[in-house]
Amino acid sequence: MQLSHELPDYAYALRAADGRTAKVNDRTLASSFVLTPETLIEAWPVANIAELTPEHLQPVLALNPALVVLGTGETQVFPPAAVMAACLTRGIGLEVMNNPAAARTFNILAGEGRKVAAAFILTG
Repeated sequence: MQLSHELPDYAYALRAADGRTAKVNDRTLASSFVLTPETLIEAWPVANIAELTPEHLQPVLALNPALVVLGTGETQVFPPAAVMAACLTRGIGLEVMNNPAAARTFNILAGEGRKVAAAFILTG
C-alpha cells in the first residue's frame, strides 16, 4: 500500500498534544495556547480549568470561530457555567475534551475548512 504525506493548506497544523506539551508545526509548546488554522496565540494565561473565566476566552472569541474546542489537559473537565455561557450566548459551539481528543477534533475540523478555534490548557 502506498502512503502519501498530506500537507495542510493552512499555516498551523497541530501534530500532537497531551497534558504537558503540544507540537504545532515543528515547534513544541509547553504552556497553554490558542490555535486556529491561521493563528497561533502562545502563552494563553490559563494554567488549569478551575481558574478559567469568560475573560480568558476573549482572545479565542475575537477570532470569530463557529466552534471552540477546549482541551482541558490530560482529562476532560468541564469549565464553569459562566465560561460555557460566554460561547453559547454568542451562538458559538463549545466542545470540551482532553487534549489528545481535542487535537484530533481540531485537525478534522480544520481539514474540512471549518471556522474552528482550539484552546489548550497545558500544565508543563
